[in-house]
Amino acid sequence: MRVPEVSVLLPVYNAPVQVVRAIESIRRQSLRAWELIVVDDGSTDETAAALRGAAVAEPRLRIITLAHGGIVNALNTGLAAARAPLVARMDADDEAHPDRLGAQAKLLRDRPEVGLASCLVEFGGDRQRQAGYARHVDWINGLLSAEDIALNRFVESPFAHPSVMFRSALVHQHGGYRDGDFPEDYELWLRWMEAGVVTAKVPRLLLTWNDPPNRLSRVDPRYDPEAFYRCKAGYLARWLKQHVDPRRRILVWGAGRPTRRRAELLAGHGMNITGYIDIDPRKIGREIAGRRVLGPDQIPAGCFVLGYVAKRQARELSRAHLTRRGFVEGRDFLMAA
Repeated sequence: MRVPEVSVLLPVYNAPVQVVRAIESIRRQSLRAWELIVVDDGSTDETAAALRGAAVAEPRLRIITLAHGGIVNALNTGLAAARAPLVARMDADDEAHPDRLGAQAKLLRDRPEVGLASCLVEFGGDRQRQAGYARHVDWINGLLSAEDIALNRFVESPFAHPSVMFRSALVHQHGGYRDGDFPEDYELWLRWMEAGVVTAKVPRLLLTWNDPPNRLSRVDPRYDPEAFYRCKAGYLARWLKQHVDPRRRILVWGAGRPTRRRAELLAGHGMNITGYIDIDPRKIGREIAGRRVLGPDQIPAGCFVLGYVAKRQARELSRAHLTRRGFVEGRDFLMAA
């Protein structure tokens, strides 16, 4: 086989029906110069047989079988086997729309400054029963420009993992996936963006992101909210040290106990939080752990504000208030939850 244009990396564990559907969605791609690397992470059911059956009709499908070692080992094994200059992620639960690979590859061809290209994703679930995940999809789809992605990367992961395509050279330059008590994809995006990697999105729905009850992000503690806060604390602290004058006071918007605990992770990375901002009149004027709580109208000029309120509606209200006050996002404030 000639060197393909795109290597599609698909790890799977115990998903025989779903993975065949995912494979078929890749076979239907308008871009034909691809290889599909399916890494079977030690499945114990009919997955291996399903993969062998799919490979009979598809010479571009490569199967790698491992002893069960987890998602990070499977991903890095697949990356090491990839032969193309572009790598597209795919999960067994999801379906790529026919123009997905072609549209993302074109963006990367046309914009050499971009290292990673994502796309809009269609939520493949029940919006009422899985409202939280659906809202996350809507938020991801609202981040289109490189600037918006960069400014909001400390809120949550700005990409659906199976929606990305990136230049394989980035793995050699900045490293692949890391294993630990954190979401491996989010840590990778933060590390690459810290290194200056420019990201973008094709503004089209090109992937159906399904939400089954056994999805890793639902059942594995590496993907719970506290793991995200631990993961981003060091990257956020380094961003602050690089972009914020050390003479400026740093205030955290949000004075509730969970918010304070999460923001306190920054102190472990050398950041000095001097106060809190809250709308609760019972908290305004108090001192908590030696830090005074101010109301929104008491925010002093010249400070830098970190938005740590977790609810999206509250985050947008605080963003709007700061903007009305003349604070500029990325210069005077940043949302981090």
